[in-house]
Amino acid sequence: MSSRFFRRRWDETRGDEFDEWGHSVWYFEVGDDGWPIRQVEVYDAGPILRYGAGHEEDRYGGLGQASLYNLDEDWSRLEIAGVEFDRVWKSAAK
Repeated sequence: MSSRFFRRRWDETRGDEFDEWGHSVWYFEVGDDGWPIRQVEVYDAGPILRYGAGHEEDRYGGLGQASLYNLDEDWSRLEIAGVEFDRVWKSAAK
């Protein structure tokens, strides 16, 4: 299985009790089918959420539940290198 990596800025807030976290940048590693394998959410106010094998969800959210390839959006323009994703993934573990 080969992975692809994406970065997307969301200029919307969460719309929930954590709305004050502000806007966010989401990083995804997806498999051949486009389903997220690992995901990092970096919020403007500082919180960073990380999801993957063994930690698929928590009280703040969870790993994406849809294939990025099935959405009505062209994700190819948002593709990043795996090393960029890994840098963010590792820094989110601290």
